[in-house]
Amino acid sequence: MRFFPLFLLLILCACSDDESKVKLPYIGHYDLEYSTKDGIKLVDTVYQPILDFSYLNQDSISVSNATYKNKIWITEFFFATCPTICPIMNGEMKRLQEMIQEIDSDSRVQFLSFSIDPKKDSPAALKQYKRRYCKDCENWDFLTGDEAFTHRLGIESFKVFAGREEQAEGGYAHSGAFSLVDPDGFLRGVYNITDFDGIVNNKESQRLIKDLHLLIENTSVKTN
Repeated sequence: MRFFPLFLLLILCACSDDESKVKLPYIGHYDLEYSTKDGIKLVDTVYQPILDFSYLNQDSISVSNATYKNKIWITEFFFATCPTICPIMNGEMKRLQEMIQEIDSDSRVQFLSFSIDPKKDSPAALKQYKRRYCKDCENWDFLTGDEAFTHRLGIESFKVFAGREEQAEGGYAHSGAFSLVDPDGFLRGVYNITDFDGIVNNKESQRLIKDLHLLIENTSVKTN
């Protein structure tokens, strides 16, 4: 029995080492690149980054992928007049935004809310909407732009559904999920934050927080 504490310590150390090596998967479309090195045929999996986009934010400032370069993104697709899950989603987004201030000392995390109803969600409307959740936060932008492209962007790049649905409340249907994007613009996680019954899925929320910590720890701060 006298050797048990040492044995337990070795197990804990091994677990800690394994956890430190855990890496988030890449998600989305990919290509296979074939090459030969020293007579050995190699196959590399090359994932596609988030599609290039251009929008106006709540301050009528034009923004694009480059605006948020080297940032870790937490994103959602919503519309300001949504009567169902959007207030729940943004309430959870607000909670995450406030919590992350304690761990994001380098201001590396950026929240992005893409409107799927640009006809109603003008920059002025989004600015007013933003005030409900964070009056002064600089790391949360609400974006509006081409509707068809936004729906495509959600489905193809962020792997969340967003589109018109005449029978849905508000005329649109969309996923209640958040997406996590790394500083190089690659999708690393999708989290079903809102359940079908309109309740926050705490398990998924905790998974997002855990993966965010992991991404922060495993990516270096870039200055350009």
